[in-house]
Amino acid sequence: MSAPLFSIVTPVYEPPLKVFRETFASVVAQELPDWEWILVDDASPSPKVRDWIREQAATDPRIRLVERADNGHIVRATNDGVDAARGEFIAFVDHDDLLTPDALAVMARQVAAHDDVDYLYSDEDKADADGTLHSPFPKPDWSPERLRGQMYTSHLSVMRTSLVREVGGLREGYDGSQDHDLALRVSERARRVVHVPKVLYHWRAIAGSAAADIGAKPYATIAGQRAVQDQLDRLGIRGRVEQGAEPGRYVIQRELDPAVRVSIVIPTLGGSALVFGERRVLVEETVRTALALTDHDDVEVVVVHDTPTPPAVLDRLREIAGDKLVLVEFEKPFNFSEKCNVGALHATGERLVFLNDDVEVISERWLENLVGPLDEPDVGLTGAKLYFSDSSIQHACHGYWNKHYHHPFRFRTRQDPGPFGELAVNREVTGVTAACAAIRREVFLEIGGFTEALPSNFNDVDFCYKVAHHGYRTVWVANCELFHFESQTRDGTVQAWERHVVVRRWGVPDVDRFTPAALASPMLDPHRLLDMQLVESRPAPVRKRAGKQARA
Repeated sequence: MSAPLFSIVTPVYEPPLKVFRETFASVVAQELPDWEWILVDDASPSPKVRDWIREQAATDPRIRLVERADNGHIVRATNDGVDAARGEFIAFVDHDDLLTPDALAVMARQVAAHDDVDYLYSDEDKADADGTLHSPFPKPDWSPERLRGQMYTSHLSVMRTSLVREVGGLREGYDGSQDHDLALRVSERARRVVHVPKVLYHWRAIAGSAAADIGAKPYATIAGQRAVQDQLDRLGIRGRVEQGAEPGRYVIQRELDPAVRVSIVIPTLGGSALVFGERRVLVEETVRTALALTDHDDVEVVVVHDTPTPPAVLDRLREIAGDKLVLVEFEKPFNFSEKCNVGALHATGERLVFLNDDVEVISERWLENLVGPLDEPDVGLTGAKLYFSDSSIQHACHGYWNKHYHHPFRFRTRQDPGPFGELAVNREVTGVTAACAAIRREVFLEIGGFTEALPSNFNDVDFCYKVAHHGYRTVWVANCELFHFESQTRDGTVQAWERHVVVRRWGVPDVDRFTPAALASPMLDPHRLLDMQLVESRPAPVRKRAGKQARA
């Protein structure tokens, strides 16, 4: 008998027979026949399910029962199935969940399309005890930073068998998050990770299950925290993993090498505005809070100020920043892009942070968390979480789709975790606003800085497209938080010609890779909508890789 394409591995321990029969039916109903099913009974006290599996295996040679003599729990039971697998790929299925009839057929098409794929995952939803389907999870394309913040790939996960064995299978001591730990280790070595944007798996949500309540298994979140910390340590990433506000979500507190100089570039006219009922000079509070809320010492503040900036403002900036301040006079007409470029040329840091002068930093260690991900060589750009003065969200990433440029989560509350935790975890995104963004100096020079043909609007959209075109990841950082008193010092009107510049260069945006859940969001920014007919082909990106970490 030739080896099948897929080995379905299912550890079994005392599932209700009725529920298990439904799982069984969903597997044998697969449209693709090229599979084997390895069921590992983990010494279930009752013989009912085990006897029933034996009966089914007698009628279908693709069904194989492995019987453990003692209860080893999910890790050992699953590893027994991995050891017994003959297929090229392993599909992990729990003993009470359901596959869609086309699940393996769809995965097989992706395997045929990518001969270097090592890890595939699909969208999923939940199934109540009565079979009602709900809560579809439209996942983003491969997002390694998000996987550190939550186990989002989960079901259906399909991994190349040889790679699962190469990393040592599932690890003891990670019960409850053993799949998260495995996904982290496999993805580090995978040549290609593919997201299949279709629901192929129904996760059974019954009382006591993680699908119904992830908090039902607190030990799982502790194991998940350790799994993520392990990855940081393996990859040499400076950072400390903490529990998030909700179970199953993790916060990474980044650390910076003390020897790395960070240059904060702030264009300004030294304007003032009414903020929280008081008149303030905006740039002064920007600089004060930026320096006060970081522990990193090697920082310079490059303020690119228009000639009319009041001398008194510059004097107060000298008092606030001391010898960290670099003043650069800008004598030309307003051009935000050019001012950023001029500031970057005067900066001496290896890391560049661009800040609007109308922001106020509100989170501790904001600079470390914003700049830290840039230590990974394939991360080119990072951005922050910005709020309006009423604490509703102003920016939580850019989204480019359906002929428009969006702020997908605009006006949601600060406490809102977002759909499937998108606002609570760091994640890869299509773009971020230049009101607060960080980049390595060499990447900034490689992409040519900001496009000065866009002096006011959409320069950050073009900037993000260039970062992606050169093969770098853009990471949005949930725990870098600032107020953004948007457009209080300038006219924020968007001109049609500005939109045409971006579309002529990059084409009309269609489907965003990283914010699929936002497609159904009513929180769209009406001022950022793009409505035009010009369509051009988008240049193919140049791929970059860091070690064996691959991007689909």
